[in-house]
Amino acid sequence: MTFVELNSKTTTFLSKYKLFETDKIQQVQLQHRLDLMEAFEVKKGMSVLEIGFGQGDTSVALADTVGDYGKVIGIDIASRDYGAPLTLGQATDVIKSSVLGERITFHFEVDLESFESSEIFDVAVLSHSSWYFKRPEDLLRYFKKLRRMTKCICLAEWDLDFTHISQRAHFCAASILALYANFVGNDGNIQNVFHKEQIRELLEKAGFQIVKQGMVDASYLQDAQWEKSYANSIRKEFANVPSMIQTLVTSYYELMNVSNENEKSLNSFILYAK
Repeated sequence: MTFVELNSKTTTFLSKYKLFETDKIQQVQLQHRLDLMEAFEVKKGMSVLEIGFGQGDTSVALADTVGDYGKVIGIDIASRDYGAPLTLGQATDVIKSSVLGERITFHFEVDLESFESSEIFDVAVLSHSSWYFKRPEDLLRYFKKLRRMTKCICLAEWDLDFTHISQRAHFCAASILALYANFVGNDGNIQNVFHKEQIRELLEKAGFQIVKQGMVDASYLQDAQWEKSYANSIRKEFANVPSMIQTLVTSYYELMNVSNENEKSLNSFILYAK
């Protein structure tokens, strides 16, 4: 793994909460989530509904940001047993045992469409979770319900408009995994890849108005290597897909594996809408 120097904001968090002290991977992931908080303009005292909390990286960043009088309600369709090397249950149990745990409530195996709350949340957060949705209409339904439940929405996702050739492998890997989900079938992290303009259009169709958009550096994250490795591991499973898809997939593989350069992850785009 490439060494990443942690900034002062991250080292302060690690020292204060005693989380991820020996987990170098989670420390790097945490740094990006803390950067997202600044871009999202989350404030102290806010109530947050987080969609797709996963391993809880964004959850703890949110909990730190909202402070003692704020709260984070996280929902995820996955079970406690999903995930590796730690399951979601194991990862969130560690978080719940920390000082930040009192500010966070995790709901497993819960779809937003079945989640009911009488509370109007200050903000809904989707942090790198929109690619879990297989179809645009599924994402649109979530946005429409969030329009009724929240005052605003903050969304971060990988930016397909890569800015350096070293990020191309991540773009290709994500595309391969989306094709894999649709033509072979799996329940992995990538079910589709949405461009930021498509997500923007879906938010506006749901009744949100885009207030802010931008980009946050994520090139140092480990995800490019993870996604490339996984994509290469399932290449043989495309043997029985339609020939036109095989041709497309082969092209992506050739581009993805054209060099052994130290691949960089895609950056994150952010959208803030009211």
